Order: sequence, then C-alpha cells, then structure tokens
Amino acid sequence: MSAQWGVALNHCVKEVQERGVSCCNVGLITKCYTLHMSLDHIGFGVKSFAASRSFYEQALAPLGYAWIGSGEGWGFLGKNGKGELWIGEIGTVATPVHLAFTAPNRAAVDAFYTAALAAGGKDNGAPGIREQYHPNYYAAFVIDPDGHNVEVVSHQAE
Repeated sequence: MSAQWGVALNHCVKEVQERGVSCCNVGLITKCYTLHMSLDHIGFGVKSFAASRSFYEQALAPLGYAWIGSGEGWGFLGKNGKGELWIGEIGTVATPVHLAFTAPNRAAVDAFYTAALAAGGKDNGAPGIREQYHPNYYAAFVIDPDGHNVEVVSHQAE
C-alpha cells in the first residue's frame, strides 16, 4: 500500500470514529466497519446479589436493560431477551473492573448517571465530553456496590 493510501485509510478511520459513520470512501473504494464488539456476555461474582441486582436494574433501565433470567443468588440482565451481563454470589468477588455500555445518545448517558446515583452508585465522572478519546465521546462513570467502574458512552455527535 502506498503512503498516500495509508493516509487516506487513516482519514477514513478517523471519520468513522469522529462522526460515528459505518462506511467512508477511500478513493474509489468504500470501506465499511462493524461498530460493535463480538462478546456474547460477561459475568462476575458480587458480594450481595440483592444489592447488585437493585443497582444494575435501576442504572441500566434507561438503556433498555431488564432481567432476562435469574436463580438463587445469580441473574442475567440484557436487552431484547438476550442476556448480556451475568452477576452472582458464586465464587470470588472480582477485583474491580471497568464495564462500558453503549448509549444511543447523550440523553441516555445523562439518564443512566441520574438513575445510577439514585440506585446508590458513587460518582466517578459526571456526564460530559472526553476529548482525549475523540470529540464526540460523551460518557458518565459511576462506581457500583462492589467497586466496579460502570461507564455509559455515546459516540454520536449532537
């Protein structure tokens, strides 16, 4: 690949990141990107299923998450009938992790932040632009009952 094509491709990737588009043009070629991860679900142990269930149920409701299924001391949260986040009082409580959920817009980020604080989460970064990532990276951060850093982010320009 020539240096010129490399520059054009880098511009294309930057356009995808900044504008949230899924396709851009590189010369006569249209380059498309899939803007999602391929994880099926993630799970971890919690100290108190009841406390964590209450927190995540309230905090993620603005994003459309609901309980998909549960058993004694464990459960799955997700959207459209598909479990995406598993938590339970099984095994060791994980060292705090960083979870980042995608929001469709900035209003949903704001709604998450308000709901998460009302559910007992601790502020770890009010909603706002994080330009160090890219100009449209609008996120909020809250610490859950087990010390996990829960982020909700929108990449949409508004």
